Amino acid sequence: MFRQEYGRAVAVLVRVFGDIDAAEEAVQDAFTAAVQRWPSTGLPASPAGWIITTARNRAIDRFRREASREDRHAQAALLYAGSEPAEEGAVRDDRLRLIFICCHPALATSVQVALTLRLLGGLSTAEIARAFLVPEPTMAQRLVRAKGKIRDARIPYRVPSEAELPGRLRAVMAVIYLIFNEGYTASSGERFVREDLCGEAIRLGRLLAELMPDEPEVRGLLALMLLIESRRASRTNSDGDLVLLADQDRGLWDRGLIAEGQAIVRQCLERNRPGPYQIQAAIQAVHSDAPEAAATDWWQIVQLYNQLLVVASSPVVALNRAVAVAEVEGPDAALTLVDDLDLDGYHLFHAIRADLLRRLGRNAEAALAYEAAIARTENVTERQFLERSRQALTS
Repeated sequence: MFRQEYGRAVAVLVRVFGDIDAAEEAVQDAFTAAVQRWPSTGLPASPAGWIITTARNRAIDRFRREASREDRHAQAALLYAGSEPAEEGAVRDDRLRLIFICCHPALATSVQVALTLRLLGGLSTAEIARAFLVPEPTMAQRLVRAKGKIRDARIPYRVPSEAELPGRLRAVMAVIYLIFNEGYTASSGERFVREDLCGEAIRLGRLLAELMPDEPEVRGLLALMLLIESRRASRTNSDGDLVLLADQDRGLWDRGLIAEGQAIVRQCLERNRPGPYQIQAAIQAVHSDAPEAAATDWWQIVQLYNQLLVVASSPVVALNRAVAVAEVEGPDAALTLVDDLDLDGYHLFHAIRADLLRRLGRNAEAALAYEAAIARTENVTERQFLERSRQALTS
């Protein structure tokens, strides 16, 4: 219930009270009350409604206590808490609304994304820090400063007008895609996949595409998520072990999601306004075209990565390109590219490097690279896969 409803409850309370900290605290109080009461009383008829109502009442009680301190925010919230404000503006969905509100141009884009992941995705500070490849204390400070800036600058909690939406679109798409990524491969814990986050990201992607149908990058983002999600059933075997793309049973791929994603990619190509999400979606479309791994058009994928590096250059993009280069030019050429990258804190950098070294017969170096990858991932399924790969070097 927490995973499913935390983001929605926070979004509703932010809209009602206009105070991020108050909304978070109230929702956390409500879930604490649920843990204490539901085991004996049973689930209420509407658990989500119970959480929101309880959180709202807790917030009102807190504002009443604080009113004696003449806190203007508390008084204003108490004044308007009697009834929720009517929906207004272009964005109707509470969670999508919260993303647009948090992606205010007064905040740095990275901070906009991190703050929204915390509020909407319910991700922990540690999970967000891993997504940004920074230490957890650094991310914690960024989040505190962001909320402080919103409070001190009195940035309004209002839905941007239609004219303002394009200026916030880049950060909004980044938030949705990071929510999807955290769901598709959880950064920590026993669960390899968090289906709730994948589903929520795709739902938000569909809403965003409806809201801004003339933005090809929004369509590209939706196609990218659909094509990746189509492979979810084949990513682990019956024992729960990780299965690499090359070894997946493609009969398990969701052909409906593939057809929808590929259709969107074709529409994007017709518009001829390429952007990072559209190019990444095109790469996934090439993978989904191949009936078996050996039939993958790796040359085309390399060309798409070349284009992606032009429009959105990053070390992670270069790393993914190197994987494709290994299939076209061999592992030696790919390793040269990988060794030039500064991604020491990223576990997949070491995992990819280990696999390339293994393919070159440099097993001792591969074992060290696997150990580095294992030390940098907190996802149990990934760690077990990497440990098996390292052990296979000596078997």
